[in-house]
Amino acid sequence: MITLFDPIQVGIIQARNRIVMAPLPRNRAGAHQVPTPLMALYYEQRSSAGLIVSEAAQVAPEAQGYRDTPGIYSPAQIHGWRAVTGAVHAKGGAIVAPGRSETAGREAGGRAGAAISRGSGKTS
Repeated sequence: MITLFDPIQVGIIQARNRIVMAPLPRNRAGAHQVPTPLMALYYEQRSSAGLIVSEAAQVAPEAQGYRDTPGIYSPAQIHGWRAVTGAVHAKGGAIVAPGRSETAGREAGGRAGAAISRGSGKTS
């Protein structure tokens, strides 16, 4: 009989159990929407879940929907996320980050919001 604590393959991720941590905005990013050491600690403490789905990371400046949420479009942000994922991986955990785009008529600085184009993985 399969239990909640049995491993499972989720796409390319081999999860050590079937527990998935759902995304929840934490609003703990630092200046310039860079992930912080506090974020790394938060996710590291939850690394025993089979798969962590982190809070959404905005894919462009125009995609920010909430204050103090992390981005994943600048070198500093990518470096911050590497610290987060490194902390989770060091504990044997798996983590993914959904991309966030604000598109429902929202404009920033006179430009249309960023969106992930279906199938291409590019922003438009």
